[in-house]
Amino acid sequence: QLRVVESGGGLVQTGDSLTLFCTASDPTFRNYAMAWFRQAPGKEREFVSAISPRSDIIYYVDSVRGRFTISRDNTKNTVYLQMNRLKPEDTAVYYCQGCAAYGPDHCRGGQSGQGTQVTVSS
Repeated sequence: QLRVVESGGGLVQTGDSLTLFCTASDPTFRNYAMAWFRQAPGKEREFVSAISPRSDIIYYVDSVRGRFTISRDNTKNTVYLQMNRLKPEDTAVYYCQGCAAYGPDHCRGGQSGQGTQVTVSS
């Protein structure tokens, strides 16, 4: 399975922007669809977004569509999550993983890293 490391989280205010990074050490990264998930305190892990290996298919959960943008650079083995107009309800630990199978609301078969904390203050 693809191993990844997430980074870029932090403490921001409502309306701010933040970019998350997910980097893989394995160049087979380019063959994987990649996805971001998040888990807020006391809640289940939630699918946020997914991107196909060549970036031609992208999915978002409704709550972030229009505010978040997923992208990837296969030369850098990195997938990004640009988050704009952040809200307190976006507060969560954000994880990424490669997908053995993926769709509009799921990504299965991968292993996430340790995650990166995003906290949005009101």
